[in-house]
Amino acid sequence: MSADLQKLYEERLGRYQATIALEPTDRIPIATGSNYLAEVYSGCTNQEVIYSPEKWLQAEMDFIKDFPETDVLRDNRVWAPLYDAVGCKTYKFPGRELPARQQFQFVEEEYMQADEYDLLIKNPGSFMLDKFLPRVLSEYGGQDPKRSHMAFLKAGMAQMMTADIMRNRSIKLQTACGMPQPMTGAFVAPFDVLGDVLRGLRGALTDTYRRPKQVLEACDVLVDVMTRFALSTADPFKRYPIFVPTHKACFMSPKQFDTFYWPSFKKVLLNLIDAGYTVRAYLEGDWGQHWHHMLELPKGKVLCDIDTQGDIFKAKADIGHHQAIAGGVPDSMFILGSTQEIDEKVHQLCETVGKGGGYMISGGCNVPYDTKPENFRAMIDAIMRYGWYDKSIQPKPKAAPAAKADYDAIAKQYRVTPWEVRAKELGGVMGDEELIKKPWDDLEAMAFNWMWSWAF
Repeated sequence: MSADLQKLYEERLGRYQATIALEPTDRIPIATGSNYLAEVYSGCTNQEVIYSPEKWLQAEMDFIKDFPETDVLRDNRVWAPLYDAVGCKTYKFPGRELPARQQFQFVEEEYMQADEYDLLIKNPGSFMLDKFLPRVLSEYGGQDPKRSHMAFLKAGMAQMMTADIMRNRSIKLQTACGMPQPMTGAFVAPFDVLGDVLRGLRGALTDTYRRPKQVLEACDVLVDVMTRFALSTADPFKRYPIFVPTHKACFMSPKQFDTFYWPSFKKVLLNLIDAGYTVRAYLEGDWGQHWHHMLELPKGKVLCDIDTQGDIFKAKADIGHHQAIAGGVPDSMFILGSTQEIDEKVHQLCETVGKGGGYMISGGCNVPYDTKPENFRAMIDAIMRYGWYDKSIQPKPKAAPAAKADYDAIAKQYRVTPWEVRAKELGGVMGDEELIKKPWDDLEAMAFNWMWSWAF
C-alpha cells in the first residue's frame, strides 16, 4: 500500500468515524451504506456480481476510479454459490429464478409454526437443526441422507470461501483504492428474526396478540444469539460499524414497538456498544414515531440511515444532536430527477441537516441500482461545493475503544455440544485439557452462529 493510498484511506475512514461520533471533521462524508448502482455501473449483470467475485471486485474498483470522492463503499453482500450449496429457499437470485439483470429478492414465509416457540426458547440449537433448517434449506431437508450430508460439507467449505472473498475484497479495496467499508458484521433485531424468516410479518404480529408472553421470551433468547452472531462477523479492529437493517418496525404502532420490538433490540445495541463497536442502523420505512428511542443509547454510537419515507429534517431535529444520520436524497430523484434538482436538494441538505455535523449524504438507506450515473455525480459535485466545514482539519482514524467486559460476560454463547458433554463422553483426557477444549468450543460456537445466518 503506497503512502498516498494509506493517507487517502485514513482520511476517508477518519471522516466517516468522526461523523458517526458527532465530532468535527472537514466535510460531509459521501458514505451511503449500500450503493447498488456500483453493481451495474461497469456493465456487469446482477448475476455476474453475485456469482463472480472477480467481476464484483472489478466493478467496485471501476466505480471508485470514476467517483473517487466517495468515502466508503458497499454494494453486493452475497456470494450466491453458498446459498446454492444448501438450496436456500429464502432468496431468489438473478440468473437463477430471476432475469440476469434483476436485483435479488427475499422470500418471506412462515418457516416456524406457532406452537414451536417453547422449543426455540428452551433450546435454540435444537430448534434450528430439527425444525427450521430442514424447512429453509432444501438440500438439508431432503430424503437422501447422503445428499444432505454432502450439502453441509459443501456449505462449510462455501462459508470459508465466502469469508475469504469478503476479506480479500476488503483488503484489495483498502490497499489498491484507499477505500474503507461502511460496515462489517451484521445482525437483525430479535423481533425481526421472528418477523422476517421464522414466522413472517403476519405470523409475528398475530403472535403478539395470541401468545405475547412467548414472543417476549423468544426475543429475550434471541438477544444473546444476535449479539454473538454480530460479534462473530464484526471487524476485529473495530474500524467499521456493525450493520443492522430494521425490517418490521415501520409496520408497528408505538405501543407494539415499545412492547415487542425495542426492549430486546436495545439490549443487543447496548451489548455491541459495550463490546466497543458502533452500529449502522437502517431505519427502514417511516421511523418517525420510533426514532426518539435512539436518545436512550450512548451518544455518537449509532449511525441512523433515514429511509425515503422518513422525514430527515425531523430526524435531525429529534435525534441529530445525539446520533449521526444519513440520507436525504429521495430514491425517485436519483432515478428520475435532473442534475439540477440533485444539486438543489443537496444544497438544501447541507444548509439544514448538515449544519453542525453528524450527517452523511446518501439516498434512502441505499443508492438505487437504476440511479442515473450523472445524478450520482451531481450529488458528489454538490457536496464538494456546499458540504465543507473546515478544510484545515485533517481526518484521522480513531483508536479502537476497549470493550467494557469480556464477550462471555456481555452475551451468552450457545453451543449444541459443549466441551463438558464431549469430555464426559471421552471419560477424561490424558494431557492438557485446555488445548483440546478451546478449539472444540470455538468450532461449536462458529457452527452455532453459522446456523443463524439463515434466519435473516
